[in-house]
Amino acid sequence: MSYPKIQRWTYSLPAALLLMAPFDILASLAMDIYLPVVPTMPEALGTSPAVIQLTLSLYMLVLGAGQIVFGPVSDIVGRRPVLLGGAALFAAASLLLAGASSAPLFVALRLLQAIGASAAMVATFATVRDVYAGRPESSTIYSLLGSILSFVPALGPIAGALIADHLGWRAIFLVISLLSVATLLNAGMRWHETRPAAPAKIALRLILKSSPFWVYTAGFSAAMGAFFVFFSTAPRILIDKAGFSGIGFSVAFATVALAMVVTARFTKRFVMRWGIAGSLARGMALLLFGAALLAFGELFLQPSLLSFVGPMWIIAIGIVLATAVTANGALDAFGDMAGTAVAFYSCIQSIIVSFAGTLFVLLLGGDSAWPLVGYVCVTALTTLSGLRCLREPA
Repeated sequence: MSYPKIQRWTYSLPAALLLMAPFDILASLAMDIYLPVVPTMPEALGTSPAVIQLTLSLYMLVLGAGQIVFGPVSDIVGRRPVLLGGAALFAAASLLLAGASSAPLFVALRLLQAIGASAAMVATFATVRDVYAGRPESSTIYSLLGSILSFVPALGPIAGALIADHLGWRAIFLVISLLSVATLLNAGMRWHETRPAAPAKIALRLILKSSPFWVYTAGFSAAMGAFFVFFSTAPRILIDKAGFSGIGFSVAFATVALAMVVTARFTKRFVMRWGIAGSLARGMALLLFGAALLAFGELFLQPSLLSFVGPMWIIAIGIVLATAVTANGALDAFGDMAGTAVAFYSCIQSIIVSFAGTLFVLLLGGDSAWPLVGYVCVTALTTLSGLRCLREPA
């Protein structure tokens, strides 16, 4: 498929990564950084634990659903205005969250924060498609972005616990706002427009009829949902039941991200050896193996680092293997309408993760490993079935 060359984007790969990565890091940080204070938030805002869980689920949902709007918009008006507008909204909402005094206001501001993050994320990934489609750097930059993002779950909760212990939970959102403003100013000076001069006509039918799109999006949903259910249940299991302190919880949480970081260093080698489909299949197999160990720990062991976090190290390896290849597998045929394709990819996985992940947490209890076991089994097996169908001749 021919694709217009981008003339103005002349940054080296490291420079481009330093420009792009902060937007995705901040969007993820907004989910992870206040996990250590989740058990205390209901009392601080005069609400129930279910409402605080709702702020996690709604953020994930809107983060993806918003992209269904901003993806096509970025194909029409360009990546730069969508990115800068979304980043500005994210920064403003984060600042206002620091002063929120009621649960309804907190929930509303979290929605605005997620809307801003969704705009910035879709513009970032559409830019990656604009600049690197059909080039060998494509797989490299996805792997590098994944590697950098692995640091967020490692450092976010630790940073959140330290900030909350010394300055209170409101300072967490103030820090996010200040970092967002700095990132926005940097992008305002350096982020050039990359949208093709004559983008292809948007044909949603082509995207939605693509079997690889659905299979690899399901794989991405399985991987990201496993992590979502993990961080939705981890505070109640490790802090409330296992007796971890806020810092202790954050360090235990960080070991899972460390497993992702280490795995990401070898991802390119794995993908070259196994291919895109083979890497996704092995990622799903690791998710299922980790789920089996979680089930064993839930049945026969007390909540601890070994019984709950240990199996997550294996699941984390599977998450990295899957997310390293799902974008290329799902979006390979849609370079000329990158913004729309990325939007649907992110939106669908966010809907699956937020609805299905939250449903498993509510039905099976957020203070046990069963929601994670159930979610992984259903989504990983679905993905493996889809891969098998793709391999079979039509």
